[in-house]
Amino acid sequence: MKVKGKKKSEIRNPKSETFHTSSPEETLELGRKIGEGLKVGDVVALTGELGTGKTLFTQGLVQGLGVKGYVKSPSFTIVNKYEGSLPVYHLDLYRLGDVNEIYELGIEEYLYGDGVCIIEWAEKAYSFLPHGYLLIKFFYTGERTRKIEITQR
Repeated sequence: MKVKGKKKSEIRNPKSETFHTSSPEETLELGRKIGEGLKVGDVVALTGELGTGKTLFTQGLVQGLGVKGYVKSPSFTIVNKYEGSLPVYHLDLYRLGDVNEIYELGIEEYLYGDGVCIIEWAEKAYSFLPHGYLLIKFFYTGERTRKIEITQR
């Protein structure tokens, strides 16, 4: 993983950067380091195929924000809220079909709320995302390896 030697500000505000992880532990750690630099109002949009590490990465983000305990994907509940150094809203849009369902969810409350908003399957909500969100794309490169592209939008 190419995070060593990076300052939090360099990881937190990349224009565009690519990381390669060779284990689930490295993916979790990258998420944790990025989570440490998040602040109120930040939106993190995650995209990638099933099983590429979005939820694992989110567990790291949430750890970096000081949340204790287990973090699971809100696939059926759509939204989980966690309390850490600030509120964390974790959304999973996988089961939502269209823009109307996302709107009815009240997504603006989470995007413009009092904490950090992390969205899995964020490609379904691009039209709602505020300027300056962090887009993180996950790609398989092997059984345990991933390419993770991070872009500030």
